[in-house]
Amino acid sequence: MSERYDVVIVGGGIGGLMCAYGLSESDPKLRVLLLERGRDIDKRICPIVSKKTKTCLKCDPCAIMEGMAGAGAFSDGKYIISTEYGGWLPDLFDNDLVMRYILKADEILMKFGADKDAYEPSIALKKECLKYDLHMQSAKVKHLGTDANYLTMSKLIEHLKNKVEIVTSAKMTDVDIKTNTVTYIKDHKEESVQASSIVLALGRAGASDFKAWAKKNDLALVNNQVDIGVRVELPYEIWEDFSKVIYEPKIKYATRGYHDTVRMFCFNERGQVVTENTDGILTVNGHAYKDETKKSKNSNFALLSTTNFTSPFNEPIEYAKSVASLANKISGGSVIVQRLGDLRNGKRTDEKRLKESSVIPTLDAVPGDLSLCMPKRQLDNIIETLDALSQVAPGTNNYDTLLYGVECKYYSARPEATDFMITGTSGIYALGDGAGFTRSLSQAGASGLMVASKIVKGVIQ
Repeated sequence: MSERYDVVIVGGGIGGLMCAYGLSESDPKLRVLLLERGRDIDKRICPIVSKKTKTCLKCDPCAIMEGMAGAGAFSDGKYIISTEYGGWLPDLFDNDLVMRYILKADEILMKFGADKDAYEPSIALKKECLKYDLHMQSAKVKHLGTDANYLTMSKLIEHLKNKVEIVTSAKMTDVDIKTNTVTYIKDHKEESVQASSIVLALGRAGASDFKAWAKKNDLALVNNQVDIGVRVELPYEIWEDFSKVIYEPKIKYATRGYHDTVRMFCFNERGQVVTENTDGILTVNGHAYKDETKKSKNSNFALLSTTNFTSPFNEPIEYAKSVASLANKISGGSVIVQRLGDLRNGKRTDEKRLKESSVIPTLDAVPGDLSLCMPKRQLDNIIETLDALSQVAPGTNNYDTLLYGVECKYYSARPEATDFMITGTSGIYALGDGAGFTRSLSQAGASGLMVASKIVKGVIQ
C-alpha cells in the first residue's frame, strides 16, 4: 500500500462512500484511500441477528454500528427527500444547493438498486395533528428497508472497490494537522499515510473519537442537542392510518409541564426493536424489512426528549451515555423494557407482567423499571406526549404499550468549518453525523458528495 495519497477518507458509512464515489467519478486519476474501523459489509454478522444469542455480547467492533456502510447498513433505510429535517446542512448552505445534493445521492443509490417509489406528505394528516398541537413535519420519504438497503450498499461498495483502495479493520488513532498524516492500527501494526486532503467521516459510532481528537488539537467545537427517551412498541394497526399513507409520522410536541420538545420519529411499520452498542454502552433502535416474511405484528418508533444544555455544563453526549449506562447496570448488562401502564402506576414490569401483555416484544430485553435510570423530566415528557399522540392514533397510550430504554441520539459536537474544511487545518474536512453536520442518510450522503466537489473543483456547486 502506498504511503501517500491524494485523499484519505476515514469512515465507510454513507458519507464516506458518497465522498469516495464523487471523487472517483469526477477525477478517476485521484489516488483515494478509504479506511474503515469495522469489517467489510459481508463480514458484519451480529450474533443476535444470526440467532446465536439473545443478548448483546458487546462485540468490538459492533457489527450493527460499525463496518462498511456504517450504521445505515442495518437501519430501516429511510431516505428523506427534503431539507425540512435530517440535519443542519440548510443552516450552512443554500437550501436549493442542499436539495440538489440530496437528489444526487438518491440517484446514485437508485443506480445500485434502491427503491424508486416514495411516500408523499399528507396535508390532511398534518391538519389532523394540528388540532391537538401536534406538529407533523412533511417530507417525501423513501423506505428502502433494512434488507433491501443492505443489498444496495453492498453493490455500491463492490463498485468502489474497483475505483478506490479500501482497508477495513483499520482503526484510526490520530490525524496530524501539521503534516496531514493519518495514523491507524491494522492487524496490531501501526501504519501511517499522508494526503493532500483528509476527510473525517466517522459516523455516529465515531463521534466520541472525533471530539477527543478535536480537543487534543484545540479545534473549536459547538455542541449540538442531545435527545434521550425510549423506543415505543405497539400493535401496527394503531398507526396504520398514518404509515400506509406517509410511512413515517414524524411529529413534534411541546410539553405543557416543562415546555420541552419531544420528537416522534424513526418509525418502523411491522418492524423489530434492536440493540446498538456504542463504546460498550447498549441503547435501542428499530429496524423494518421489505420482505413480508420478516415483518412482525408490531410497529415501533423513537420518542425522545430534546435537551440543550447551557453553561457551565458542556458534555451533552457524556450525559446521555451516563443515563444509558445506568440502564445497562440496572438490567444486568442489557436494556430495559417496561409496560406504559406499569410505569404510570409505579410498578416494575417483571417477567410475569410482561407475559400478560397483549403486545409481544420483538426484542429480548430485561423487564424492569425505567424510572430507576431515566430522569423524571424526560419520563414526564414521554408520558405526556404519548397521551397527546393518542388523540390522533387512539391506543398509543394503552397500558400494554411497551417502552424500551434507553434510546439516545448523540448529535455530535460540530467543528468550526468553512465548506466542511475544519478551521485551523489545511485540507482536513469533516462531514456527516459524526461531526454534527447531519442526522440522516440523505444529508450524510449529500455532505459526502459536497466535500468531493470541494476537493476536486475547489467549490461546492
